[in-house]
Amino acid sequence: QVQLVESGGGLVQAGGSLRLACAASGRTFSRNTMGWFRQAPGKEREFVAAMRGSAGGHYYSDSVKGRFTISRDNAKNTVYLQMNSLKPEDTAVYYCAASPSVPSVTNALRYDYWGQGTQVTVSS
Repeated sequence: QVQLVESGGGLVQAGGSLRLACAASGRTFSRNTMGWFRQAPGKEREFVAAMRGSAGGHYYSDSVKGRFTISRDNAKNTVYLQMNSLKPEDTAVYYCAASPSVPSVTNALRYDYWGQGTQVTVSS
């Protein structure tokens, strides 16, 4: 069982930075695939970033590649999403997700656990 709690959302100016955090429970945290998704008003939930386990690969959507960085601190059971060069189109509710096994990291339906979401608003 895994419980996820996001934090770090808020209002930021375009071009600014924000760091989201996802605190996870469970002794097997380091074995989980972790993902970040977002959903804007009137839009479907979309994949943002993910990483497999401790030494797994990092994955990003084309829209955030080069601007966002996903990382984890296993000692703190926390996953981060560093967001730089933010744009108004990044405005959305961001969700943290986890699963011990994910065939496709970009598919939200493959994740077992989800956080409550945190609002990110980027103003022009």
